[in-house]
Amino acid sequence: MKKRNQVYSNHTHLVPLYHYLTFTAMAALLVGSVFYFFNRENAYMPPVLLVLMTMTLISVSFHARSFALKAQDRAIRAEENLRYFILTGKRLDQRLSLFQVIALRFASDEEFVSLCEKAVEHNLKPDEIKKLITNWRADYYRA
Repeated sequence: MKKRNQVYSNHTHLVPLYHYLTFTAMAALLVGSVFYFFNRENAYMPPVLLVLMTMTLISVSFHARSFALKAQDRAIRAEENLRYFILTGKRLDQRLSLFQVIALRFASDEEFVSLCEKAVEHNLKPDEIKKLITNWRADYYRA
């Protein structure tokens, strides 16, 4: 994801597919349903409304999942930053990507700090980090 300097004028984040297309589809679905309720002469209206409803449900389902995971990813980064601080008295290295931090959450406290350093030094991929973990810390709360 490309980062840009954030100021008041650009701090909001809209997801076009969700905020524009999905809500437009919902509005069209509502208007079409009301229209069809009062005027049942259009034989194409029910299939069109059904397709529109299906597309809307797919979009809402996809975005509900992706928004929840994004919030959870932020929580993981904060938790692992706190854990690193507790163990070392320093902040987690900002060169670690979010995906590296997510992989590191499985490491026990005993190997967490050294794996963080190794991940930065060798720019390890998340899967490579997971393969280096010997004492796993389970995460049963991931959505």
